[in-house]
Amino acid sequence: MPALRWSTLTLLSLGYCIALVYGQLSIPVAVIVGLLIMAGICVSHFTHWAVRAFGHALFIALAAGLASHWLPGFYSARVIAAVRFTPEAAPFSMYMNLDKPLIGFWVALACPWVFTAISVRRSLITTSMTLPVTAAVCLMIAVAMHQTGWVPKWPEQGGIWVLNNLLLVTLTEELVFRGYVQGGLTRLLKRAPCHQTLAIIIASLLFGFAHMGAGWQWTVLASIAGIGYGIAYRFGGLPAAVISHFGLNLAHFSLFTYPMFDR
Repeated sequence: MPALRWSTLTLLSLGYCIALVYGQLSIPVAVIVGLLIMAGICVSHFTHWAVRAFGHALFIALAAGLASHWLPGFYSARVIAAVRFTPEAAPFSMYMNLDKPLIGFWVALACPWVFTAISVRRSLITTSMTLPVTAAVCLMIAVAMHQTGWVPKWPEQGGIWVLNNLLLVTLTEELVFRGYVQGGLTRLLKRAPCHQTLAIIIASLLFGFAHMGAGWQWTVLASIAGIGYGIAYRFGGLPAAVISHFGLNLAHFSLFTYPMFDR
């Protein structure tokens, strides 16, 4: 197994262990894990297109349920409870979600092709360009849209926020939207003109749609950010996408009103 895949699974395992410390699981989780295993077997051990399509469809349905916290059996602890990091900020709560990391585990195990063979040097060069540009563009637009403002800070909850955001949020989201969706579309549309660009755009729009619950402004911002992450993944692989994504989130958390102005 490539070192990058091992590293990703190790980070996901670490994140899951941290989440387990704060939460609990019940019997229905075993059923969900069993269905994910079934989907993985269909995708990775069968060649018939119908069986593979069923496996992907089953995974997508389960992933939607896990990401939306709709599936039973997961009791995630609230580790930040309605805190205002600055006086003008909306209250922020954070849960150690035990369900979402299962999506990343499945992608890492069932779809090894998401780990593109890119040198460390190329990944670092790509990140050094995509991270500052994506962060600057998105945060400037967020300020212009009056969603956030310049407020440098480091709350006492910063440590647990970093662990949760990097290991349980950013890594999983990049495995899904860049690795699975963008990478899968790149493979599926390889005969189409500009298939790489098309894959980036579609994955970015889906990423934005996933943030629709926060309002149309954050849907737009997430879609723009997704383009930056998609370019990072295209030229620098999964590490570049994860670092670019986490770097923007960290800049937002530590330097701007988080999560947004209270309305």
